[in-house]
Amino acid sequence: MHDQPKYPPYRKSDFFGDGRSARPLVSGTVARGQLREDLLFASGKSGTAFADAFPMPVDEALLRRGQERYLIYCAPCHGALGRGDGVIVRRGYRQPSSFHVDRLRQQPAGYFFDVISHGFGAMPDYAAQIALKDRWAVVAYVRALQLSQHATLADVPPEARAQLPAGPEAR
Repeated sequence: MHDQPKYPPYRKSDFFGDGRSARPLVSGTVARGQLREDLLFASGKSGTAFADAFPMPVDEALLRRGQERYLIYCAPCHGALGRGDGVIVRRGYRQPSSFHVDRLRQQPAGYFFDVISHGFGAMPDYAAQIALKDRWAVVAYVRALQLSQHATLADVPPEARAQLPAGPEAR
C-alpha cells in the first residue's frame, strides 16, 4: 500500500493539461446538506435587512427545543433569564448585555440569529455547534424570555388569568 499510485493534494501533475493533480469543483456545486435556498432560514435576513419573521411556526415544541439549546450554549454567559449574569461571568469573563435592555428588545429576530451564527464582540460564533433550525429555536426562546420579563397582566389570555395566584393587586 505504501507504493500505490497517488498524488498528494495540490501536487503538480503531467496527467492533466492544466498541470493540476486534482480537478476543480464544477461551477454551482453545493456540498451535501449545505444548500441554502431559503434566505430567511439560512441568514435571518429578508433582502439585506434583518427579518423579524420566523421561517417556521413558533410552537411549544420549538420553544422547548430553544430552551434546551439555550441552557446548554447560552446560559453559561447570558444566565438562565438572559440578564448577562451566567456562571462564566461570575468567574471573570466579560459580561454580555442583558437581553432585556431596550436596544435588544427592539432588535428583529434575524439580528439574534446573525449573532448566534457569526458572533458579536467577545461572543464567538456558534454556527458549528448549533444547527440552523436550533438557532431559530434559541431565538424564539430569547423572545419568550424577553416577553416573560416585561409581561403585564394584560398580556395573559383571559382564560389563563383564572389560574394565576392572587397577588397583592387582587386584594
